[in-house]
Amino acid sequence: MTRVRRGYIARRRRTKMRLFASTFRGAHSRLTRTIAQQKIRALVSAHRDRDRKKRDFRRLWITRINAVIREKVLYYNYSNFISDLYKKELLLNRKVLAQIAILNRNCFYMIANEITKKED
Repeated sequence: MTRVRRGYIARRRRTKMRLFASTFRGAHSRLTRTIAQQKIRALVSAHRDRDRKKRDFRRLWITRINAVIREKVLYYNYSNFISDLYKKELLLNRKVLAQIAILNRNCFYMIANEITKKED
């Protein structure tokens, strides 16, 4: 059986893998097998953390809204505020509410007063 030389295709594949792993440290950026393992691990982590990021930001927004609400005692807690917000059909998501709470407190206080005013 004749010998098959397949250097250029394999080298191209390994080069592509090495470019992906160029920022890794130590053997993880030099050894082909280790690069392959670390590439799989990195892609799995990236996929998992895209969902995690959404969760983390939602938690941050809720924490910010809750902090501003409790600061001036506008409401007793966050859940009552959100519940009343939905009852009054004010369609503001948590991201927008958190930005308003941080950047423009007076506007946020007006929203909270509007909810309590309609309630009474």
